[in-house]
Amino acid sequence: MTKLILHHYPASPFAEKIRRVLGFKNLAWKSVIIPSVAPKPDVVALTGGYRKTPILQIGADIYCDTALICHVLEHEQPEPVLFPPHLKGVARVFAQWADTTLFWAAMAYNLQPRGAAEMFARLPPEAAKAFAEDRREMSAGTLRLRPADATAAYRSYLRRIAHMVEEHDFLFGAEPCVADFATYHPLWFTRVCTPAMAGIFEPVPAVVEWMDRIAALDGGRMEKFSAQDAITVAANAEPAPLLDDVFQDEHGIPLGSPVTVAAESFGQEPTAGELVAATRTRYTLRRTDPRAGTVHVHFPRIGYVLRKAEQ
Repeated sequence: MTKLILHHYPASPFAEKIRRVLGFKNLAWKSVIIPSVAPKPDVVALTGGYRKTPILQIGADIYCDTALICHVLEHEQPEPVLFPPHLKGVARVFAQWADTTLFWAAMAYNLQPRGAAEMFARLPPEAAKAFAEDRREMSAGTLRLRPADATAAYRSYLRRIAHMVEEHDFLFGAEPCVADFATYHPLWFTRVCTPAMAGIFEPVPAVVEWMDRIAALDGGRMEKFSAQDAITVAANAEPAPLLDDVFQDEHGIPLGSPVTVAAESFGQEPTAGELVAATRTRYTLRRTDPRAGTVHVHFPRIGYVLRKAEQ
């Protein structure tokens, strides 16, 4: 029985990252299409507040952030590997750069007026306005590159990526790793969602050829699923037993405390719950929702802020 449920929408670049990983690992998964903008009541029923895209659901366990989702999928299906032993450190560091610095440069370039107009050309004007307002709210406090600076940075990053894939089929050798999928998704957005901006790839044909190799890794098996059915799955399940990892207390907050977890920057909506795990790599909160029942919501440590809840 297919147990992986991905909550996503087609034009989400971070969702495309995970869709490519699912294909690479030839995993079966259920697809729940969610709104691209708030309100997202079905998402919040599972997460308690977090509303970035995508989220991965396995029963009553909800995994937030693609960095953590990649580790979960590696555990579910160890082969082919996302984190090769000889590349574990460099692949993680490179992926973090791609998910942050490269991503924001690419998106500031992509969503210049010409790209944004193309992206929303088939939608009513109110859809573009709603998207802009939603992302403005989610970006409060986030430093955004100006278009000219983003263009210069993106061109430089593409040249550096080209130098890597001129030597190998993938970034670090003959096989892809997590760094490839993290690097791919903002470039995919340029090419697929805002093709009017894709001329930036003309000086780097090796990058386009590498993207084609990533796109060809499409062995996953997708089944459509409804949001209500996904919530029912959670309500009828129990969270999986927690891994027997050592409690790592950096905040002076004991397990069992009421806490919140929120992203450091973009999309800072907090999730509140009971802290039931704080390991080297993740936080886990237990929370109960009238529709979804008791769930465990998991976040990576890197990029997220843990706070004791105000009483």
